[in-house]
Amino acid sequence: MKRNLMILFLFITFHATAQRYVYVEAESFENKGGWVVDQQSFVVIGSSYLMAHGMGKPVKDASTTVTFPAKGKYRMWVRTKDWAPFPTGPGKFTIWLDGKQAGQVFGESGDVAWKWYDAGMVDVQNEKVQISLKDLTGFNGRCDALFFTDAPKFTPPNKLEDLNALRRKLLHQSAAPGDGGHYDLVVIGGGIAGTCAAISAARMGLKTALIQDRPVLGGNNSSEVRVHLMGDVDKNHYPKLGRIVREMDNGDPGNGNPDAKEYGDARKIQIVKAEKNLSLFLNTHVYKLEKEKDKIIAVTGRDISTNKELRFTGTYFSDCTGDGTVGYLAGADFRMGRESKAETGESLAAEKSDSFTLGTSNLWSSVERDTVSSFPETPWAMQFSDEYHIDQTKSDWEWETGFGNFNTITDAEKIRDHNLRAIYGNWSYLKKSKAEKYGKQELAWVAYIGGKRESRRIIGDHILTQMDIQEGKLYPDGSVTATWTIDLHFPDARNSKYFEGQEFFASTKHIKVAPYTIPYRCLYSKNISNLFMAGRNISTTHVAFGSTRVMRTCGMMGEVVGFAASVAKKYKTSPRGVYQQHLPELMNILKGE
Repeated sequence: MKRNLMILFLFITFHATAQRYVYVEAESFENKGGWVVDQQSFVVIGSSYLMAHGMGKPVKDASTTVTFPAKGKYRMWVRTKDWAPFPTGPGKFTIWLDGKQAGQVFGESGDVAWKWYDAGMVDVQNEKVQISLKDLTGFNGRCDALFFTDAPKFTPPNKLEDLNALRRKLLHQSAAPGDGGHYDLVVIGGGIAGTCAAISAARMGLKTALIQDRPVLGGNNSSEVRVHLMGDVDKNHYPKLGRIVREMDNGDPGNGNPDAKEYGDARKIQIVKAEKNLSLFLNTHVYKLEKEKDKIIAVTGRDISTNKELRFTGTYFSDCTGDGTVGYLAGADFRMGRESKAETGESLAAEKSDSFTLGTSNLWSSVERDTVSSFPETPWAMQFSDEYHIDQTKSDWEWETGFGNFNTITDAEKIRDHNLRAIYGNWSYLKKSKAEKYGKQELAWVAYIGGKRESRRIIGDHILTQMDIQEGKLYPDGSVTATWTIDLHFPDARNSKYFEGQEFFASTKHIKVAPYTIPYRCLYSKNISNLFMAGRNISTTHVAFGSTRVMRTCGMMGEVVGFAASVAKKYKTSPRGVYQQHLPELMNILKGE
């Protein structure tokens, strides 16, 4: 009997020993040093990651302390990629355990795919180990996760479904998420549209949640993207609209201003936190949704750094994500790309429907210093010459990639990386070949968060068209007054000549319009009964979207959603019910009556 017990004990010990592991998400490092958290490709790789965004100068080490289940030898795996393999890229970094380098140099494999790299065996001599990421170049090396196991034949999976299952198991994410609370209105997306929607609803007495997947509010108008606000609020048919937009407005610092404070991140957050009915959840990426029939009942968000999850339940939801993420998860009808002339009757529509969308910008700026500076050679970047280069000390809106060559949602990382290769390649050329002008200029800021223009448009009970805009049709539910031109971007002809199929520079033709109103029916989903939307994802054609997409206009959409949600709650009806049975009351609110 004793012998049998001893055999059983040995089997359990061996089995447990074989299962020893440590899984570390890089974005959860306690001290991120100069590395930044990037969540833009969550839908593709299943998590955030750390990136060394140093604009050509190595950033400070990221570090964290990890507890191992036991001392001993472990095989170390590193999940990373070579983001610019031409033939190998610049994002080089190393990993250090307790002050000693472990494994090889990462980020220079020549393979653009995210995958696990075998870093060999490491000898763990302390149960608590300090792990550090050491950037070698400042050129956007990136690390998703580290995995340690004493099962030498185990290989962590690269297939996303299997990797997500491994993450859930090892990070104990299979447990129920925390309770984020129940709200009258849950607003997902903290750009100008979402922030205005949340404030509007809260001031109408609704218990409101505002969920944003970044540490700042404002979206494209934040210090992370730095796009100026456009569209007029003073030409409104309804004087009550635009008041919250004015509160959020910082004036016009222009595009890509090198001074981050000009975009008022702190002030935006202060305005939101001052609202007693409004709960703010930053750094929370909504990726999962629950519904009953055609009604959303809950969304789940994951903290982009800690990976802790919260579940939010609500009566009404507003998709202000830009990408239409909530609508997509809920199965809302949507459109992406261009409609054809035959489909819409619009003179500005494409001859045939296609996947063409306006692009994404990563803006940048330089400043003049007292001394001459250099910039590294960039053989992995896009190459410029005396014949073609862009002679600018800072960018404007024209630095743009997309145009149907890339999917602005699933290819968000590729688009950003393409923009970075253009920025760094052009800057390297200017520093070397135009030293008299650029010798003392130094890159001060380059956006690593992409400023998107177009992705999904959720279909509502009305689809705004070119004719609605140009004919100034005033529908009974006409609400937000829009003033921006029909502004549809396309690749710059000269840029296409030198970088055909890889354009990163845009042109446009502004078609002026008189002030017109956007029907309320464009601000709720056609087939998801409790879903509002505000921002660039509202119900329009591609052509009409060219005018509605600017941020002051989007902010006023958010204000209308807040007012409409209060009417819906009052009568226990749907967003459509507000239009069908209570439109006079909504319009009276807009009039200030």
